[in-house]
Amino acid sequence: MKLRLARQSLSNAVVVVAVEGELDLFTAPFLRDEIRDAIRDDGPTLVLDLAELSFMDSSGLSVLIEAWRLATSEGGGVCLASPQPPVARILRTTGLDRRIKVYPDVDTAILQHPE
Repeated sequence: MKLRLARQSLSNAVVVVAVEGELDLFTAPFLRDEIRDAIRDDGPTLVLDLAELSFMDSSGLSVLIEAWRLATSEGGGVCLASPQPPVARILRTTGLDRRIKVYPDVDTAILQHPE
């Protein structure tokens, strides 16, 4: 398994995109397209559920940064939920967790993420 994506649009204008598998040079374009479609179709407030994301390289980081830029330019935002330790370590090491808010779980992200 490389990458599986699932999108859920919630009634409070929040879109949750669950990311499962490995996010790398080959799979990053699929997430990029899914995020663009989600913002276009469902609105610019995104929660990326990373609970099942086992690996992420610099290509994945680029997609997260692009998602943040696109969502904020549309008046929304992006936050991350439940990153596994290897992914959380990359977010901390690069400082991306200071730019994009990270929550311990999806429910907390939905409740606390500003629109």
